[in-house]
Amino acid sequence: MERQAFSGKAAIAGVGYTRFSRESGRTVLDLTMEAVHAAVADAGLQPHDVDGLLSYALSDSVPTHMVARMLGLAGHGWTNDYHGGGSQAAAILGDAAMVIAAGLAETVVVYRSLNGRSGKRMGQISLGSSDGMEEQFLTPYGFRGPVNLFALAAQRYLHDRGLAPDELGPLVVRQRAKAVANPKALLRDPLTIDDYRAAPMIASPLRRLDCCLETDAACAIVVTTPDRARALRNRPVHILGAIRAGGRGAGAMDKAGDDPARIFSAHVAPRFYAATGIAPADIDLVQCYDAYSYLILQQLEDFGFLAPGEVADFAARGEAGRGFALNTNGGLLSEGYVHGLNNVVEAVEQLQGKAGDRQVEAATALCTGFGGNFGSALLLGLEA
Repeated sequence: MERQAFSGKAAIAGVGYTRFSRESGRTVLDLTMEAVHAAVADAGLQPHDVDGLLSYALSDSVPTHMVARMLGLAGHGWTNDYHGGGSQAAAILGDAAMVIAAGLAETVVVYRSLNGRSGKRMGQISLGSSDGMEEQFLTPYGFRGPVNLFALAAQRYLHDRGLAPDELGPLVVRQRAKAVANPKALLRDPLTIDDYRAAPMIASPLRRLDCCLETDAACAIVVTTPDRARALRNRPVHILGAIRAGGRGAGAMDKAGDDPARIFSAHVAPRFYAATGIAPADIDLVQCYDAYSYLILQQLEDFGFLAPGEVADFAARGEAGRGFALNTNGGLLSEGYVHGLNNVVEAVEQLQGKAGDRQVEAATALCTGFGGNFGSALLLGLEA
């Protein structure tokens, strides 16, 4: 596969976000507009400079045409709403880059906004042909929501790698330690292994601390042309590649075939490396979509950062000395859960050198988007 046509033809110029909370007390529209205005201001632009909007949702947010009207976009510009959650988190930046490379817009704001804790929550099952059409048939068998489904996949994955459930504990403790230095993180109290073991079991082998945080929040990212980004206040972060892919696996376990624990990264990783022409050793920062703790191990393995026999050692000791930084914000387990877009925001701030006490040396970043056996990956870099 040749390098993608949009590679290096769009750059991120600014990011914005609201406070992460369990109960915002605000409408999703209010959250959206705060994050969008913050991102535009961070880039050094004005709302009238925006001529495109992209977002993704699961019937829990506000559509782009409403935000366009609030911003006063003439003719509403290039707007689009994508159905989906975490699988879109990385790919939607590729869509923004394609819009810009095609000359359809010059400055696109990507946002994700939801009251994910106080509003519509994961696992709420409705009857009929809605977002969760098949869920009404799976619910009677214990699949009450994503945690039940992926707990079963986690059991299989841990068994195949020779890991006991509590061996996930050090991984979770390290994630929290990173969030301590992150002022926007929802959870900043340090954890111990005893804290982890005392956490209630939600769906074996996943304890409460193995699960990401339902969160009220919004994030927004400004994408524009490289020339315009260079003329603005922040260091441009170039969009170098994005892949969406999937196949049989955990997200549709009744149709998973020979490996019901397989996730998106097994399908995405080969295409990602073919499209970008890089190798794992070329990536400085990995922002894994950690909806559940074990997924970090599985993604690192699929993307070639870990050999199968190294998984247990990594779970115990982490990434020190391996040449890459991981989830420097504390990830979705500790910072919050804005359906993965907050992990992309963290990658941008790290590459721009704006991460404060948690800053690492990084010129390239891999961000992933998880949707069971379907998902996405995004490559960001300081050089186009």
